[in-house]
Amino acid sequence: MNHLILLRHGQSQWNLENRFTGWRDVDLTPEGEAEAKKAGRLIKDYHLDRVYSSTLIRAWRTAQLTLSEAEAAGADVGDVKNGDGWKIIEDDALRERDYGDLVGLNKAETAEKFGEEQVHKWRRGYEIKPPGGESLADVVVRVRPYFETEIWPHVEAGENVLIAAHGNSLRAILVIIGVYDAEDIPSIELPTGKPLVFDIENGEKKRHYYLED
Repeated sequence: MNHLILLRHGQSQWNLENRFTGWRDVDLTPEGEAEAKKAGRLIKDYHLDRVYSSTLIRAWRTAQLTLSEAEAAGADVGDVKNGDGWKIIEDDALRERDYGDLVGLNKAETAEKFGEEQVHKWRRGYEIKPPGGESLADVVVRVRPYFETEIWPHVEAGENVLIAAHGNSLRAILVIIGVYDAEDIPSIELPTGKPLVFDIENGEKKRHYYLED
């Protein structure tokens, strides 16, 4: 049995400030760094063959901190270590959803300006795009080719794979691998810094669960 592990990045500065972040390259807060390190301790018993992240700093720093903490906790990380650095495969396909004109705006203030119902549709409607941005359906279209050609074949081959990415790009993966339907996925919340593990047997998903303390 092998494993696919999905990890939403730790808290970013704009998560803390309740802002729409999207593709803006915002770093982790100290709390986000602590979440990433905790994730490393939680996955220490999983040998990793490949690690992927988006190109945004909050995702790849989460991957780096997770791997460093896992190694410190005794994990076998030989296949993803390259000298003093980490062999993290980064790609724009795994970026967060582009929130367009909403990027940088406070979510509560935006709801006051446009109405809670409209902002809820922009945030959670599967095919509804915020002004100048992407819908969740668009994110699925963006993520699917990369996931299906670059990542999933390694999972099917029996490798253990970690993906450190974002709430919406990870939601897209959950749609792509058939865990949720399109109409259900907008309501699914993915906690920051908590590894979601899929047990894979002969290329098929058997069960999935969050790792806890």
